Amino acid sequence: MGRAWTSAGRRAVAEEAEVAEEAVDRAGTPLVWYVSYGSNLRSSRLAYYLAGGTMPGTTHVYPGCRDRRPPRATAPLLLPGSVYFALESKVWGGGMAFYDPAVPGLAAARAYLLSRQQFVDVAAQEMHREPGGDLDLTALLGAGRAVLGPGRYETVLLVGHWGPVPLLTFTAPWALADVALTAPSGAYLDTLAAGLREANGWPPARIAAYLAGLPGAHGVWRPDEIAERLTAADERSTTSQ
Repeated sequence: MGRAWTSAGRRAVAEEAEVAEEAVDRAGTPLVWYVSYGSNLRSSRLAYYLAGGTMPGTTHVYPGCRDRRPPRATAPLLLPGSVYFALESKVWGGGMAFYDPAVPGLAAARAYLLSRQQFVDVAAQEMHREPGGDLDLTALLGAGRAVLGPGRYETVLLVGHWGPVPLLTFTAPWALADVALTAPSGAYLDTLAAGLREANGWPPARIAAYLAGLPGAHGVWRPDEIAERLTAADERSTTSQ
């Protein structure tokens, strides 16, 4: 089991992954761990950010990264803090997932080992910008936080290091207490649930309890409703095979 420590000295736990021993690959390309806690928990969802295209069931076209290769490695994580749902997603409808590291608790996440250029291009797409530029990560790695704009997912956080490689994620510049909560859509929860099972190997009951307990979903979605949706998705998948 590998360990990644947050900048505040608290531990994020990662399991069953290949820890990069250098901050660059054999070709000298800088590496980062991109940490997802929302729809990109599911690798097939992240694939559209990397390779481009439109995910089935949505209309948004992702331009993709300049480097369209898949992640070099992936691993589940538990981060100090909480995921919550707010605003309204143009892709899914309902609230979007954000991360507040200051809230007591643990947030389920997934780390993908990408090149720094891939991370920059994924970040651009999350910020509704065209891929192709660069980000100066020097200040971020020193301060642990870089606000690149006022909008959603325009704040980049350093949530720790795994070996010498930084773990980076995006969230909003505000805190959980500063924003009105919005319940997520069923389709969005379905994607998060599938990603949690794929990344963490959790059983349906644990996935349902976790998602139903998150601010924004709590009191709106019951654990049994989420578990039933996950079971129904499994049945549809089995039938289509």
